[in-house]
Amino acid sequence: MTSATPASGGLPAFSLADVSGATRRFPTGRTALLAFVKEDCPTCNLVMPLLEAAHRAFGGALDVLVVGQDAPGNGVLVERFGLTVPVLDDTALRVSFRYEVETVPTLALSDEGGRQLFRTEGFLKPEWQALLAQLAERVGVAAPAVDWSAYPELRPGCGSRSVEPGIAERLAAEAEGSPLRARRIEIGDADDPFEFMFDQGMTDGLPVVPPTPERVLRMLAGARRDPQDVVAVVPPNMGLATVEKVAANAVMAGCKPAYLPVVIAALEAVCADEFDIHGVMATTWSATPAIIVNGPIRHRLGMEMGVSALGPGNRANATIGRAVKLVLRNLGGARPGEIERGMMGTPAKYTLCFAEWEERSPWEPLHVERGFRAEDDVVTVLAVGGGPHAIADQSSRSARALAGSLALGLESTWHPKLHAQGDALLIVSPEHADTLRRDGWTKADLRRRVQEITARSVRELLQDEEVGEGLSPRRFGPAGPTTADLDQRIAKFRGPENIHIVVAGGDAGKSSAVFAGWVSGEAGSNMVSRKIEG
Repeated sequence: MTSATPASGGLPAFSLADVSGATRRFPTGRTALLAFVKEDCPTCNLVMPLLEAAHRAFGGALDVLVVGQDAPGNGVLVERFGLTVPVLDDTALRVSFRYEVETVPTLALSDEGGRQLFRTEGFLKPEWQALLAQLAERVGVAAPAVDWSAYPELRPGCGSRSVEPGIAERLAAEAEGSPLRARRIEIGDADDPFEFMFDQGMTDGLPVVPPTPERVLRMLAGARRDPQDVVAVVPPNMGLATVEKVAANAVMAGCKPAYLPVVIAALEAVCADEFDIHGVMATTWSATPAIIVNGPIRHRLGMEMGVSALGPGNRANATIGRAVKLVLRNLGGARPGEIERGMMGTPAKYTLCFAEWEERSPWEPLHVERGFRAEDDVVTVLAVGGGPHAIADQSSRSARALAGSLALGLESTWHPKLHAQGDALLIVSPEHADTLRRDGWTKADLRRRVQEITARSVRELLQDEEVGEGLSPRRFGPAGPTTADLDQRIAKFRGPENIHIVVAGGDAGKSSAVFAGWVSGEAGSNMVSRKIEG
């Protein structure tokens, strides 16, 4: 069979084999009545004698073609009704798909050039009576004798096989005009697709879902953007991440179509120049993007912001983050041991995505801090290293005391003696947030307290024989630091604005968490936010 193509100004042209193996083509050069049927449809079985009668009465002057959807070769219908009318093999369903057949039987009457004159679905007795009378008048032949009393007035049709779940997506992917343009990889019938993708280096070490054309089309339905729109150019290989290719990686990660806009926005953010994803993925310090989602979309997608917000168990959290990492791997070339040089690596390189629990926070959420409206759906990315470091404090009853504990936990990031550093992400648990709320502390208050508690004198931060890391005396010149230099106090972070604060985690438990940021500023990676568009 060849796929259907539009006849000039009319119905799609096609070539199909009949039950004898002979090729039948449409348009036929004569008036033609096409009937799309399947063998397990009662209404199709009801009308088969009528189609046979039409063929016997009018076959010398027009063509009646039954387009069957059943394998093998629609032989059941032929045998059941002793048919002589040509029954064509559309078991591949491509012609049914091109004709947009949703219900069988579907009848389409065309003129000699293939232009449609009439179309109907199911069985309505007056309509069929009028059709046979019209055909008789058109060709000047008597209409076949039919005992119409044996037929009901009305009988609805059945669903076409071409619209069954899974089949419709496959047909759309195969059809001319399909939105899919990415290179397709054919594998042998005996090959295991999961093992094949492992062998080809397309996975993160865990199994991925094969991105079949029908699955990719289903994923694309989650976003309104054109499949060939370029979302980003992905360093270091500068791969073009089209919406289609992002959708394929989202399929592999296990996303639902509704997650795709979040994946797209996160990818736009990590590929922004100011984020420096090349440096993030190539550093030996095991950095990786942390993805934070804000806005009403958290609830629509069922994202986790409470218990195990940073852990397993939530499909949206896990697969959105994983999809971004797979794009960075498969399109950007960030593969461990190659461009990706994280010395230790981190489980967060598989996925690190969570939602802020805005409703449990005493403060405005992260995206509002960054200039968006509360009702906006926003994704924010920050380059972090390693896993979260837990900060336990079950004893503090005042905001001031608790802030001191959180500050000491923050001071441990990178190294206790490394001060005046870049960013950190502090995830305050709901119980800790409640303590801060009771005393009316703002995020600004917390940030100031962190800087105050973590400020250390140069004397305490110098490298020495006991601790080799810290400030080098050489930075103060050949004579070393003066007494004034030694008394100078340096806070942990370059500025309070480098401490990013969100609320997440379970309602029970007095433990917060911190991620150390990677190098920030002009020479590093900076937090980026993008609005999530449909």
